[in-house]
Amino acid sequence: MGTTMTMNRVIHAAVRRDLDRLESALAAFPDGDAERAAALHRAYAQLRDQLHHHHVGEDTHIWPMLAGFGVDAGLLAAMESEHHAMAESLTSVAEALDALAADPRAALAATARVRVADAREVVGQHLTHEEDALEPALLPYLDTPEWHATEKKLRTAPPRVAGEFFAWVQDGMAPEHRAFLHASVPRPVTFVLGRVLGRRYHREVAPTWRS
Repeated sequence: MGTTMTMNRVIHAAVRRDLDRLESALAAFPDGDAERAAALHRAYAQLRDQLHHHHVGEDTHIWPMLAGFGVDAGLLAAMESEHHAMAESLTSVAEALDALAADPRAALAATARVRVADAREVVGQHLTHEEDALEPALLPYLDTPEWHATEKKLRTAPPRVAGEFFAWVQDGMAPEHRAFLHASVPRPVTFVLGRVLGRRYHREVAPTWRS
């Protein structure tokens, strides 16, 4: 049986994409390039914000809903514990990029790259665990009133926040993920949110990954 595509997997792909991009950018960091260090700092802040928002939604809305349906409490506790481990690892990356922004030496970029590699492993393990174990537990409830109410809460965001999300998630998106997104959200909506309300992302973050 094939994998069921979900918005969760689309978001996970964007997270993996940015961690890969960041590690590659740090491996090629030009010694003394303050502008590049600042750009990587901004791009990482965007990724961290998106991942934080995603996990707050899960912790606040999805896990309690699944608990209400009697989904394995041990699995939900593991998800929450992994979120905490990820937050610690991502904070370690942020501290390394803070240091690089303040002093853009190649040696500090190398240190930051190691932190990113460590974070990729921690994050990747959680994302895979969630896809393999949590999503199958969620799928039976996707047509329930409880899920529809939860989904509505997850989609509630100020226009600017929604715009930055759609700009971020579509940047370098794989064709199968783009097809799923357009099947789930009308194309004019993703365009207006991603290109118009998400213009700060296109101005301040997207160019970082083109350099």
